[in-house]
Amino acid sequence: MNLAPSHLLSRDETIRRIPNIEPDHLLGGVEYFDGQFDDSRLAITLARTAVHQGACVLNYTRVDGLIKSGGLVGGVRFTDTETGRTHTAEGSVVINATGIFSDHIRLMDDEKAPRAVQPSQGVHLVLDRSFLQGDSAIMVPHTDDGRVLFVIPWHGHVVVGTTDTPMPHPERDPQPTEEEIDFILANAGRYLQRVPQRSDVLASFAGQRPLVHPEGTEGVASKKISREHVVETGPKGLVSVMGGKWTTYRKMAEDGLDRALAENGLRAPPCRTETLRIHGAVDRGSADWPSVEWLEVYGSEAPSLRRWMQEEPALAAPVHPEMPCTLAALAWGLRHEHARSAEDLLHRRVRMGALRERATRESRSEEHTSELQSQFRI
Repeated sequence: MNLAPSHLLSRDETIRRIPNIEPDHLLGGVEYFDGQFDDSRLAITLARTAVHQGACVLNYTRVDGLIKSGGLVGGVRFTDTETGRTHTAEGSVVINATGIFSDHIRLMDDEKAPRAVQPSQGVHLVLDRSFLQGDSAIMVPHTDDGRVLFVIPWHGHVVVGTTDTPMPHPERDPQPTEEEIDFILANAGRYLQRVPQRSDVLASFAGQRPLVHPEGTEGVASKKISREHVVETGPKGLVSVMGGKWTTYRKMAEDGLDRALAENGLRAPPCRTETLRIHGAVDRGSADWPSVEWLEVYGSEAPSLRRWMQEEPALAAPVHPEMPCTLAALAWGLRHEHARSAEDLLHRRVRMGALRERATRESRSEEHTSELQSQFRI
């Protein structure tokens, strides 16, 4: 879907859209339109949408093995990592949609399964909003090594990235390397009037993409591997949905479900993901659209948070002086969004950890954490 047609911009118009872009050697630009989202918020929203559709969603669980009956996969063994208790869940089909850890599950199905997923690390740096004036983002199609560079306004800050570094194995908590940070700073500095320094970085974060190696691409640079998804059925019936990206998650779900039904002789109504509105959906610009920016990610639930702050004024206090969101967001995360720890709240519900590292450390201090525990039972 095209949001609006792309068109060329003159040098003067480019500078007007991005006042503090580096003007030296600037000839002009191309304006195109794209969407923006918060990956962690979308993940939480999708989990809650699944619950409303009848799914049982489990947080902090680890798959330990597959249950096989008659030589075919018919369930999973898993552990509740908070209690250490083990459980089993049986079903007509098991779908492996574990991203960078897909190969780990595939080996449970077939110990000889060839490696299919290449983790590729992407790093982003967060700068103060003053580094990018105006509402337009910058996209540089070719950096030193051919990667794309983005400078994007996001949550009142500026996000700069990304890298594309092949990793030898998947990591649960990937961390930016100094080499990646230096690469981003050096390339961003060529396009901004104010060259960012290491001391300007408010936060940095990394993620790993689950790139799928088509046959014959082993050893190819990760930036040249397709971001498309692949659906595979293992020799014992395990259905694996691998690769892909956030922008195609509905198509991935439909393809995975169709394969699971067809190869197991199951009957079900047609997949509804194409038209299903996710939890909290509200049309931008409607009378129900949240008027406060940090509340936008809560969609139709924003009035409930606002009302909660009015009824309990203590919840209207800011999480930290440097962040716009209030304690109501933390309480909401605990009561409605499956948060189980301070890290869940500060990094994955209000995104403070991805925006302000120092403020996050201060908010996780012993004194502050004790206060949160007493108020919200973290």
